[in-house]
Amino acid sequence: MLKNTEKQDNTKIKLEIEVAAAEVDTALAKAYHKVVKDVNLPGFRKGKVPRRILESRFGPEVLHEEALELLVPPAFQEALNEAEIDPIGQPEFELVQVEEGKPLLFNAVVEVIPEVELGDYKGLEAEKTEVEVDDLQVDHHIYMLREQNARLVPKEEGPVKEGDLVTIDFKGFVDGEPFEGGESENYSLEIGSKSFIPGFEEQLVGANLDEEKKVEVKFPDNYRKDDVAGKEAVFEVKIKQIKEKQLPELDDQFVQEVSEFDNLEEMKADLKEKMLKQAEEDSKAKLEESLIEQVTASSKTDLPQTLVERQIDRMVGDLEGYLRYQGMELDQFLQLSGKTREEVREDRREEAEKRTRANLVLDAIAKKEGINIEDSELDEKIEEAAAGYNDDPARLKDILEKQGRLPVIKEELRIRKAIDLMVAEANITMVKNEKDNLKEGTDADQEDKVVQEDDKK
Repeated sequence: MLKNTEKQDNTKIKLEIEVAAAEVDTALAKAYHKVVKDVNLPGFRKGKVPRRILESRFGPEVLHEEALELLVPPAFQEALNEAEIDPIGQPEFELVQVEEGKPLLFNAVVEVIPEVELGDYKGLEAEKTEVEVDDLQVDHHIYMLREQNARLVPKEEGPVKEGDLVTIDFKGFVDGEPFEGGESENYSLEIGSKSFIPGFEEQLVGANLDEEKKVEVKFPDNYRKDDVAGKEAVFEVKIKQIKEKQLPELDDQFVQEVSEFDNLEEMKADLKEKMLKQAEEDSKAKLEESLIEQVTASSKTDLPQTLVERQIDRMVGDLEGYLRYQGMELDQFLQLSGKTREEVREDRREEAEKRTRANLVLDAIAKKEGINIEDSELDEKIEEAAAGYNDDPARLKDILEKQGRLPVIKEELRIRKAIDLMVAEANITMVKNEKDNLKEGTDADQEDKVVQEDDKK
């Protein structure tokens, strides 16, 4: 039974637990019958050593481990239920007393969701960007589609420019000496990809076919190879081939190849509708992020490290999933980036702490507002997801239940309700969308001119 609870800090609670002497004696007896089966002592058949002889020879502690495995888990769970505590991590146990004829006494320190001192979450001031998609944005999207489907055509004359694909031979020197990994033949490099040392690609711009050029660079101080990190290097480079992108004609054939539509006008109309929808989602997300940041900044709580580590686990898992989609494993990424797994985790700690704090605050809002998710709401969400996958809702729910995902989805819906409440109660000012340059390093007017000229063809 639970004897006492003691709050150690805002994230940890100490439970003092007692188990009756009669239960201890029963558990010790069961432990003896299990342990004695494997005991050999001279003068006794295997498994037939009397208990007093066993304890005299090996000490009474020989039975404690087995007895504690029988006693501690149910007593601990009963204490949690009695104290109405839902721990978020593994407990730390401290044995106080275990002895025949006496109660078992032990302590358990558990990490819990900390209390949150909520700031204002109703009536917050926020801005929402008006959603607008003009023809120039649609044309830019189409331009990018053409770039993605561009052909690479060899250039017989003319210098290397940004975006060209060059084939080069190169050999690098540090302090006048070649270094390992600094030499290659027939290497394909896209100018502007920033896949080489800073300054390398830029110095090839303007070079001509068959030209030999010296490129002077400095390796970054944190370069993955210590023997050249922070050092100046000279590369002897020969331009062996230059290919430039040739955009496909903007005609019905192109439209049919890259979309489900027959002509440009149909594709443009569909693109505009999708871009409007995405713009609305982005605008809503920024509004919600602003509100969450405000209430998080004005609220006070502690951060349980267990939750922070779990958030980092999820973020690293997302990275692994993205890398696999790109055809790369995490170990390959670590080798290329020159980082360890621990460094990758630490890179994400600050963001993980930010997300964890926000989740605690949103959870506190949901609790204060009495927000809960009914089974019917969960079923509705599953039906919506099943429709997106053209799947059977009952089958999908069964899969999610076996994966243990249903409580997670319920919690996501609960937090979503808390965010929706903040939005509904906020004082929102609509603001005009200030458009940034459509494409960094590209003359947007020139790009628009290219698209318009193609439209006339």
